[in-house]
Amino acid sequence: MGVIKKFRGRTGGNDGIGLSLKALTTAALILPGLFYPNAQAAEDDEVDFQYSHYQEGKRDILESETTRKNNANPIEVESIHGGAKISLTDRIKIAFNYTQDTWGGATPIDSGPFVAGANGAIKTIGIEEIDSIGAASPLISHRVFFDKNLTPYKQILKDGQFIHVPDKRIVHTLAIASPETRKQGDFKLGYEWDNAAIDIGGGISLEDDYESRFGNLNGRLDFNEKQTTVNLGLSYTNSDIDAILDHDIGSYGNESNFNQYIQVIDEETNTKKIIGNRQDWGANLGLTQVLNKSASLNAGMSYTRSTGMLENPYKRVEYFFIDPDQTPNSEGLLQGGSNAYIEQRPHERNQWNWNLGYSQYVQPLDAALHVNYQFFHDDWGINAHTFEGDWVQPLGAGWTVTPRIRYYSQEAADFYQPYFFSFNKRPSRRDEFDPALLQQNYSSDQRLSGFGTLSGGVTVAKQFAKGLSLEAGFEYYTHQGGLKIGGGGEQDFADFDYWTANAALKINLAALGRDASGSDGGNFHNHHTSHANAPAGVMVAHTLDKAGDIMLGYRYMWNNQDGNMLHQDSAVSLANLQNKGCFSGQGHFNTCLAAPKSMAMHMHMLDLMVAPTDWLTLMLMPQFVNMDMSLRGTPAFTGGGNLAHHIANGHETGGIGDTGMYGLFKLWDNPSHKVNLGLGFSAPTGDVDIQLRRAHHQDGGFVHYNMQLGSGTWDFKPSLTYTGKTDKFSWGAQVSGTKRMESSNKSGFALGDMFQGTAWGGYDLTNWLSASVRGVYTWQGRTKGEYPRNKIDFVPTPEAEACPNESFIIDDGNGNISIDQVGFNQCIVEIRNANKEGLKAAIYTDDATYRSNPADLPSNSGGQYVDLGLGLNVNIPDGAFAGNRLAFEWLQPVYTRQTGYQLDRDGALSFTWSYGF
Repeated sequence: MGVIKKFRGRTGGNDGIGLSLKALTTAALILPGLFYPNAQAAEDDEVDFQYSHYQEGKRDILESETTRKNNANPIEVESIHGGAKISLTDRIKIAFNYTQDTWGGATPIDSGPFVAGANGAIKTIGIEEIDSIGAASPLISHRVFFDKNLTPYKQILKDGQFIHVPDKRIVHTLAIASPETRKQGDFKLGYEWDNAAIDIGGGISLEDDYESRFGNLNGRLDFNEKQTTVNLGLSYTNSDIDAILDHDIGSYGNESNFNQYIQVIDEETNTKKIIGNRQDWGANLGLTQVLNKSASLNAGMSYTRSTGMLENPYKRVEYFFIDPDQTPNSEGLLQGGSNAYIEQRPHERNQWNWNLGYSQYVQPLDAALHVNYQFFHDDWGINAHTFEGDWVQPLGAGWTVTPRIRYYSQEAADFYQPYFFSFNKRPSRRDEFDPALLQQNYSSDQRLSGFGTLSGGVTVAKQFAKGLSLEAGFEYYTHQGGLKIGGGGEQDFADFDYWTANAALKINLAALGRDASGSDGGNFHNHHTSHANAPAGVMVAHTLDKAGDIMLGYRYMWNNQDGNMLHQDSAVSLANLQNKGCFSGQGHFNTCLAAPKSMAMHMHMLDLMVAPTDWLTLMLMPQFVNMDMSLRGTPAFTGGGNLAHHIANGHETGGIGDTGMYGLFKLWDNPSHKVNLGLGFSAPTGDVDIQLRRAHHQDGGFVHYNMQLGSGTWDFKPSLTYTGKTDKFSWGAQVSGTKRMESSNKSGFALGDMFQGTAWGGYDLTNWLSASVRGVYTWQGRTKGEYPRNKIDFVPTPEAEACPNESFIIDDGNGNISIDQVGFNQCIVEIRNANKEGLKAAIYTDDATYRSNPADLPSNSGGQYVDLGLGLNVNIPDGAFAGNRLAFEWLQPVYTRQTGYQLDRDGALSFTWSYGF
């Protein structure tokens, strides 16, 4: 930003040039490929909130009559980010960020010949005989015919004879991941001199199976009257891998090449983990040179050294073993048998990156152009080129539009192939591992293949008065092997498209602290301090004072359940729960095999308030939610099977929740007493159809009712609030409720209505700190309806029974055994058609539930609760942070009476920040 100030100085303070160049520099900083956060010249204090969504398109799995349609939802990621840059003194700056993303969906785990039947219904003959249908079952055939050029062949029926024809098609094998959440926090503390700066930072990133801790040190030197800037940065990251081995993949793959990293963590469920560590050291050097008042040039280079476990433990590689001593069949084809292994990468990687960028202000258009080129090289054989550019165009009235384009191309790693060959006899046992039969390193991860990516996008920004700005952006990418520079990229089976969308709210704190003339605002915040200090856990508790006022806020809520299972207000043992906790609703009980062990809910919410008149305040409250639940088995659980996967892994969900919209009306307003009426609605923007992944070839079904992200219904949310204050004492009371306006949502249920009453008292400990005590009573109705499940009077014929293995074995008399794949396929099609017709004629009847977890029954929801809240409120009256408010409250359960069988409550924490202007 020092360059910007210099430009403005040399152009006589031309605001148009300054704004364009600032937008240009900002755009340059957020473009992909700038790997290190170098120390920058002083920037204005700022708070920002961002939301982004990443969505992949569906993969082509080459559907045929024996493969299910690709109904698996592809990978999608929802992310939120909050950050702040704050000046502690004129010289000392601090910045901190929090990022959270939740992802889930179908993703490739390996690839292989299409004729091997990945994602389809395939019979195999080998040590074990397994049936599998569905894109989520990562199973391929163990035997495929190849010619001398290693072209795969498929078997067809022609003129009454079985023959083989070449089929070079390759397909990804997909596996579905249940939602998972990553949380990252980081900070940076910096010191500024007149011509230099230094900062130190660090942070931590947490996932269920991956934890990273990182630190960095950055410095900046300005020369030549700040026309030349040099940046230097160092970084270190230490990461622990803690990955649970998938039960499905373990049933057909070979994990022996990772035995040194595998630990059994649960004998009952036979759950195994891969435990490993990696370290990354990095250094970068950058140079920025101002060429003239309208142009600048930047260049940089970086180096990263990575060591340790660099594999992705969830990726597999298909190895086809071709016995060189076997006799070809009558068509001259050799048979190859496959094994699947965890990918093996080198345990060190050295990476170099060079970049060169140019920025040009175009004065006739009041616009700015930025172009950048990067070259990447590593010792894995990957060379990559990135070309990118954007155009920053102010449109007037605070609007800016920034179109951009980006092209990326990379060569494949030396050890990448879609599948591999070993010209050795296949091991007689699937779990045998002889490293001499395989090459040293091997991976089929498409990210290591040769490909190109072309993307285009646009960002639109609006600068409002009072230091507020909004941004929204969209970018679309196409990933294709054919886009690789020079050709020779991966085949089109690996092609896919994806897109990203984002929105951001930014608050310039320095601008908020000045009035329209540019001087300090004096009493600018004082008219916002007259509100009584409601505890952090009370929402829609106050209105704004007068027309034109605006208040922005952030709210975080954490709610935890833990300990005993309760029936009404009494603890029950798991032995008792297993027989009575899973009431089917039809006069009998199902046996509970699992129960919640703990559950946590995290909610991040923005409070956006504006007063169009003196008597009305409008409020918008978008939220982002994530939840996680751990499970435990009851005495009836014997281990293994589909349920073992869920007990070992637990469940997570996350994403956009429901959006609140409120109108707050002043009914009584004087300095000592205030009464407001709130009339609000909750829009069903949160998902209510999240399902768990398949495990052991069984669909997981819908996640627990209380872990969906919203209600799925339009809800009416009225409230009546009274607050009072005199001298150092404050008090208040509120009654509020939630009325579901629809009988059910798209998933067949409706959450129960809710009523809450609360009263509190507070005392000012100082002119900036107050404490509060609060009592809360809550009544929650039980969930109505249920997830769509059906019971039918038709039982489909099992395909394994209708098409047994022994009916399709072919022995050519030379010791070569194969499968009549065409005959098997025809049998599968016929039995499916028969089952389909039977299902059409079947009589469907309602079925309450077959679930074996009390959290999956609507009857186990709702209750009555009494809580005690203890809170602290901080109001900063003057100084650099004047107008900022912070509030904390802990809510301790006093009495709990659950409806049905539910987990006990542990407590709740609320935190709020707000700023009025």
